Amino acid sequence: MAKFVLLYSGGSMPETETEQAAVLQAWTAWYNELGSAVVDPGNPFTPMAKSITSDGTVADGPSGSPASGYTIIEADSLDQAVDMAKGCPVLDSGAEISVYETFNVM
Repeated sequence: MAKFVLLYSGGSMPETETEQAAVLQAWTAWYNELGSAVVDPGNPFTPMAKSITSDGTVADGPSGSPASGYTIIEADSLDQAVDMAKGCPVLDSGAEISVYETFNVM
């Protein structure tokens, strides 16, 4: 099995405690559905970011689109990882998911 990073972009945080509880319940249900395929449940990102260019220049903010969080899963293929990601609750908040396959170098 390969590992895949689900990189979340966009979305929004729920405002009320009731909405927050419902979102947390949805994430818990999704993680339970994925079971042992979840390698790292991940976390949301703060908006604080810096980017570094190849010449070492540092700038405030991300390079490219800002990411809002991540999860790492295992799957047999990129298509299977995409199918698994389609159930992610972050999509309900208007976010998008980029699915990246990783490979071991060391």
